[in-house]
Amino acid sequence: MTAEEAHTLEAWCECLIPEDADPGARRAGAVRYIDIQLTRKFKRHRKAYTQAIAALDGLARQRHRTTFAALSFEDRTALLTAFEKSNGKAFDMVLDHTLQGYLGSPRHGGNRDYASWRMVGVPPMPVRGRLQYSLEEAASRGGLS
Repeated sequence: MTAEEAHTLEAWCECLIPEDADPGARRAGAVRYIDIQLTRKFKRHRKAYTQAIAALDGLARQRHRTTFAALSFEDRTALLTAFEKSNGKAFDMVLDHTLQGYLGSPRHGGNRDYASWRMVGVPPMPVRGRLQYSLEEAASRGGLS
């Protein structure tokens, strides 16, 4: 995914799961999850993502003369409502993948700092192969030289 596509997708995901008292899709890294999975499990969806992001940006330029990401949250939400009516399959795909990135295990690239799990009160589970404490704590325990 290009940087511009990622920026548009991040704004899209932010509208689907906005931040309030708890982190939203942006802070939880839902786009990172999607980007990683587009090289793995979602490889077959690469073209659909490219087309959906281009179509959404095209609609924003047509109606507002700017990119989707540059719009206000309210304008993005209204534009997504219209986009969903004409591109329901693409909209549902992004919604599904955003939810997976937000709610799934951090080991797959999303749910940064267990954001959604903390929100619903699920205790974080250890992620294989990662330290569950800071580097300073590791060093004080003799874990780093």
